[in-house]
Formats: sequence, structure tokens, C-alpha cells
Amino acid sequence: MALNKLRQLDQDSVGITLPKDDVRLEGLLDEDGRLEGEHHVHIRHVGEGEWALELVTSIEK
Repeated sequence: MALNKLRQLDQDSVGITLPKDDVRLEGLLDEDGRLEGEHHVHIRHVGEGEWALELVTSIEK
């Protein structure tokens, strides 16, 4: 099991790094391994110490 460290981003938020291989499997990287386009993720707390992430394919305005 890979472990990822939580990091302080600013006064109101923290972040975590997603492994590039996992992001690549979703087809979100270009041929140079850079994030291609703009993507959004819905994060929700599902229980003590557990979160679920879901790639959002369209955003309604």
C-alpha cells in the first residue's frame, strides 16, 4: 500500500498528491506525462478516516 502525505496548501485547505500512474490510467495525461486539459474531482467524506474521490465529467452552470 502506497502512502501519500497530506500537505498544507494555504490557511483553509490541505492537499494530497495522486500517483501519476493512477492518473495516467484514467487518460488524463498527455504523451509527455503532463496533465492534459482541466479536470475537476468531487471529494466527499464517507466515514472516519475515509474519503471518496470521483472524476467529474461535466459541470453544470
